[in-house]
Amino acid sequence: MKDLKSHWNDIYGKKEFEETSWYQARPESSLNLIESLALSKDAEIIDIGGGNSFLVDNLLKLDYSNISVLDISELAMKKAQYRLGSKADAVNWIASDVTTFKSDKKFELWHDRAAFHFLTEDAQVEKYFEKLNSYLKPGGYLILATFSDKGPTKCSGIEIRQYSTKDLKEMLESEFEVISLQNLDHSTPWDATQNFSFGLFRKK
Repeated sequence: MKDLKSHWNDIYGKKEFEETSWYQARPESSLNLIESLALSKDAEIIDIGGGNSFLVDNLLKLDYSNISVLDISELAMKKAQYRLGSKADAVNWIASDVTTFKSDKKFELWHDRAAFHFLTEDAQVEKYFEKLNSYLKPGGYLILATFSDKGPTKCSGIEIRQYSTKDLKEMLESEFEVISLQNLDHSTPWDATQNFSFGLFRKK
């Protein structure tokens, strides 16, 4: 099998963002949670697997000024940069696998919608949490959304790992306060329904 970077560059090369299952014109659930936190406008925010997501556009509109977007696909981020035009210069773009990236920043918000569930090996999950714990400030917030136990088992031809809300709670509660945790349905552009476990957590 080709490496993940090539796989995702191929996906973004062949499809318009509006044709992907994870497309959201406005990521309402994430934005509602973020706005509920009343973060300062200069809070350090990172969007893991953000790629071509419109989350960054909306955060810029809300006047957040320290946004980082991490994605394994440079092509996905180039498309976002093209869309944003000169506004893209205000964003820190990180082309990397989340399990290996390095940062000189500590974040107040770590947002991950539909990236974490692609880590199907225990060693990958362990490395993810090493990065999360290293780079999220104490008292910082984690928004984590994964396919639930009632959601898909594959995405874009790749196996994923499902997580129930109970799984997320048990996995995170030793290091994080669970603020909210629920199941939410996402409708794809072709009206299929994908069920997510969607949680907001605060680092102890």
